[in-house]
Amino acid sequence: MDVRVATFNAELDRKGPGLLLRDILSGTDPQIAAVLTVIATTKPDILTLQGFDHDVERHALTAFQSALADRGHALPHAFAAMPNAGLFTGLDMDGNGRTGEPRDAQGYGRFTGQGGMAVLSRFPLGKVRDFSGFLWTDLPVAIPPTRNGAPFPSAEAFAIQRLSSVAHWDVPVRLPNGPVLHLLTFHATTPVFDGDEDRNGRRNHDEIAFWQRYMDGALSTPAPDGPVIIAGVANLDPTKGDGRRDAITRLLADPRFNDPEPRHTGTTATGNASLHTVDWPEPAPGDMRVSYVLPARTLEVTGAGVFWPAEGDPMLDTVNTASRHRLVWVDLRF
Repeated sequence: MDVRVATFNAELDRKGPGLLLRDILSGTDPQIAAVLTVIATTKPDILTLQGFDHDVERHALTAFQSALADRGHALPHAFAAMPNAGLFTGLDMDGNGRTGEPRDAQGYGRFTGQGGMAVLSRFPLGKVRDFSGFLWTDLPVAIPPTRNGAPFPSAEAFAIQRLSSVAHWDVPVRLPNGPVLHLLTFHATTPVFDGDEDRNGRRNHDEIAFWQRYMDGALSTPAPDGPVIIAGVANLDPTKGDGRRDAITRLLADPRFNDPEPRHTGTTATGNASLHTVDWPEPAPGDMRVSYVLPARTLEVTGAGVFWPAEGDPMLDTVNTASRHRLVWVDLRF
């Protein structure tokens, strides 16, 4: 049995609660139509979706599943939970002397749930381990931000600061007549837009490092029992851009994982450029590799790719309308 696992930062976050549901139900939003086309064209069996606004009763996700099924690609099983994005704290979390701003939430967000995550699957899902509430201070060998030797922005703020800017989930996927595949997914913060304390850079580093600590059994919960695959947005390129690149470098070199190095499906890019997964405006930061699908080394990989059509391909306009990010997939054989 072949299974395609994909990750896609669809950037479907809106500026207010309920607006994503409105846009999905309208059936006329060009970005949503483009995102649906990208997914229906690449046909993942298991998809982690980032940049998707969360609502408590999952109305937007249900509507999105229905729209996707109408495109001929049904993913009937889904998981979503309240993310840290936009989760109110009441404290000054970025040290600018003000409260109640998007950066004062547990993770950046104008409202609770903005830019959340979801998992869609052709196969049933088991009980999810949700690490959204895991405190940054509880991560072994963490590198928290400080200023003048004291916790930044304050001891009170750092005491409640969660590690995940959006979420970290271990989602068991029950493959037919096969193993339970543990899908490890996350959406790390960008490592920039902070000050000399490097709060975002350090948090990005530790959000990536979380998975190795988890696999080591170094957290308060045991490591997953069975095959695993990381699929998510690290928001960090191993060779270019700002950020503490040793985090992603160590993860890619971890002997427990295999980096299939998914490459562009249609462009003429070569070398590291063919691995890029996002098209940010030039001159900075430009194209980078920030989304990853990393299966356990014990799993058989039969294919991998970054859905990036060539210039002149009509599908490229659709891909550009959908998101600055590209869908990344890895094919596994069980």
